[in-house]
Amino acid sequence: MAASSSLAFGPSSVAIDFNDVGLTPGNFVASFGNPKVRFGHKNTTLHSGKRITCGNTFKVNCSIDREMDVSTSALVDGIADCVNEMELREPSMSTMLMNFENKFDPYNAMNTPLYQTATFKQPSATENGPYDYTRSGNPTRDALESILAKLDKADRALCFTSGMAALAAVAHLVGTGEEIVAGDDLYGGSDRLLSQVIPKTGVVVKRVNTSDLDEVASAIGPWTKLVWLESPTNPRQIVSDIRKITAMAHAHGAIVLVDNSIMSPVLSQPLDLGADIVMHSATKFIAGHSDVMAGVLAVKGESLAEQLYFLQNAEGSGLAPFDCWICLRGIKTMALRVEKQQDNAQKIAEFLASHPRVKKVNYAGIPGHPGRALHYSQAKGAGSVLSFLTGSLALSKHIVETTKYFSVTVSFGSVKSLISLPCFMSHASIPSAVRESRGLTEDLVRISVGIEDVNDLIADLDYALQTGPL
Repeated sequence: MAASSSLAFGPSSVAIDFNDVGLTPGNFVASFGNPKVRFGHKNTTLHSGKRITCGNTFKVNCSIDREMDVSTSALVDGIADCVNEMELREPSMSTMLMNFENKFDPYNAMNTPLYQTATFKQPSATENGPYDYTRSGNPTRDALESILAKLDKADRALCFTSGMAALAAVAHLVGTGEEIVAGDDLYGGSDRLLSQVIPKTGVVVKRVNTSDLDEVASAIGPWTKLVWLESPTNPRQIVSDIRKITAMAHAHGAIVLVDNSIMSPVLSQPLDLGADIVMHSATKFIAGHSDVMAGVLAVKGESLAEQLYFLQNAEGSGLAPFDCWICLRGIKTMALRVEKQQDNAQKIAEFLASHPRVKKVNYAGIPGHPGRALHYSQAKGAGSVLSFLTGSLALSKHIVETTKYFSVTVSFGSVKSLISLPCFMSHASIPSAVRESRGLTEDLVRISVGIEDVNDLIADLDYALQTGPL
């Protein structure tokens, strides 16, 4: 068609669909006779009383209610200019979670199928199909592991029956006479594994304050095989420099494991900071509804991943298909949940920090936290788990038992707000003298903030604080 030709439109609807939500549109001008109409990223223009919108999906519907001449060359040139200016970008995590491809389903079901089977028929007596026994692999588990690897930017992810099963598999990479350097402020179950189980295998375990780089450096040596840390720690919210610790470990040929359960892949991706293995208790934010137990290892490097898969298969610690399916259902809303929970937690932390009956708040999101700047240099937010001190066990016990909207229980990461005294619950296996030496006192209250109305949660805590013993 010649450049000078035109198209006549009567009352009609014209649709321009670029059919690619993964592109960032630049602005371009299409000359619809007179006046010009500008399409661009989230721009809107009124034409003949109709609003024309171009959003993130870059799908434009133009309702035209009068006859107009359209310069074909201007329209085509404008579109070409726009396409040239477009830049490819990664979709956000919430988009990724809702649109991940399930290559393990030949029928394109909207929801990942549950392959609730122990065994799979084989092609023949001498040939093996892609699956044989669910302990070794299952399409539902593979679907979950695939999306988790993508979220953590890992070469491979492996799903286990619990977070502790995942951590135990990593510990089995370390042989007799070799060393593990581990943080001294870890989840109570991790502490129990490191102090009471692993040493029986002949592995030397050194405990250090991982926020003190000099202490970490002095502990890592030629026999160090694994460095194990949390950041922020559970429950005291101590922040460690993952990048620098990773560099120290790698200089001695050791690998680094980061327990990222308290953050989730939404807020922190330690593999990008140099870590070799990231562990999540998927029971927490990944599944998000306190209805399943699961653990995840996101691994950098095919060789390391293959070693861990061998252990998973040999020890029979792979996650069952139904539990994988529950995680797949919950993970779809993870980004949405984490955002809401974190927003609530920030407001609650600020409220507690200003309350006269609270002595100290442990939360990386509030000003004055000693690791705040470091934390935000390696994470997108402070999360929704925090702790605080009252100076009185009696008052702390009253708070935990008086709140109406916080359930008294262990764990965190649920849509439901939870509250506990770690010294008597999640960290009870640590000897009291050891807890005291690490600053984990009996009056410390840990809360995991859910998705309830934050004003109700604050009022609930305020009432418990105000009515407690003096």
